[in-house]
Amino acid sequence: MIHLQTAEDEEATTFLVSELIDLPPWLRFLEFEVLGSSLLNWVVAALVLTLAYPLLRFLVAFVAGRLESLSARTPGRVDELAASLLRETKGAVLFVVALWLASLTLSPSWAERMWLLVQLAVLVQLAIWASRGVTWLLERYRSRQLDDDPGVATAVGAMGFLGRVAVWAIVLLTALATMGVEIGPALAGLGVGGIAIALAVQNILGDLFASLSIIFDRPFVIGDFIIVGDLLGTVEHVGLKTTRVRALSGEQLVFSNSDLLNSRVRNFKRMEQRRILFRFGVQYDTGYERLRKIPGIVEEIINGVDKTRFDRAHFADFADSALEFEVVYFMLVPDFNSYMDAQQAINLELYRRLEELGVSFAFPTRTLHLHMEKPEDIALALGQSESAREEGGEGERKEGTG
Repeated sequence: MIHLQTAEDEEATTFLVSELIDLPPWLRFLEFEVLGSSLLNWVVAALVLTLAYPLLRFLVAFVAGRLESLSARTPGRVDELAASLLRETKGAVLFVVALWLASLTLSPSWAERMWLLVQLAVLVQLAIWASRGVTWLLERYRSRQLDDDPGVATAVGAMGFLGRVAVWAIVLLTALATMGVEIGPALAGLGVGGIAIALAVQNILGDLFASLSIIFDRPFVIGDFIIVGDLLGTVEHVGLKTTRVRALSGEQLVFSNSDLLNSRVRNFKRMEQRRILFRFGVQYDTGYERLRKIPGIVEEIINGVDKTRFDRAHFADFADSALEFEVVYFMLVPDFNSYMDAQQAINLELYRRLEELGVSFAFPTRTLHLHMEKPEDIALALGQSESAREEGGEGERKEGTG
């Protein structure tokens, strides 16, 4: 029933169908034309549509199922991607294709209209497939690299977004060209409009470009423990505008990406080892021999603690109320809990060893020493104090008499 169509003579279509089918007299009403085609053509178009749409859906589902069965035996290959793309085929696109097949039984004008609609629908479907393909490829890359580099999740998200934007931009321009729209003036208008929009949303664009800088330069990645000013926490998410950090106290801190780039960020996850400096003081009556032994005791203690490396221990300062020692050692792992465990072990052992040595830790005290050069100065001072007391007593008696 499908016939060749020529734009020169639409009436030839109805005549050709009438020639091919010898309608009985009681069906002659099907030769009546509606919207440029006979009722018979419309009936045939409806039959084609009714058969073509479910058939197309069945074919897509069948091929996708076979590809999925094949990919189950060989995971990670192109057949898995093909099956995934076919599952993304939209029913609306298949319906438009079925409409175009049905329109081939109508007048050429209907076929031309439906052909334009098919082109637009196919462009949309290609964009969906391309977006899905970009996502599939980036997810495969992320799954391979995530264990070695947690920051790849952030980069994959940004690249996926930019890839999808590029795909849909190309589809939009192609669709405009298909409909006969001049793309050149449109691009020029978009350029001028883009400048105006950029000026209006420059803060947002600043955060956007800052996020790209964070993603590609990677001063920190998801999972890193950072300090920004007096705020600290673990990076949970790097978005297009903000970065979210989980504080130690549990709340979520939200930073603008541009603010982060303008701040001094301390990244403790990148620390390979931790340098520790601490001081302690002993009393001034410790004695020379015991003072000489203390640095060696400290070195023995630190060398006996796991995951530490001793650097130095010195009698550093004569403080106001203590003889101060300064100690430096390195933690060979960056973990903060390991550092606190090691420091606790050092403090406890240091306390025990100094106690055995008979050395006491100093605490803030102030001793007042009175010194007079001659004995007569003491007698003079005592005499003056007694005279003052006697004068004070006489004054009190006079006041009482009055």
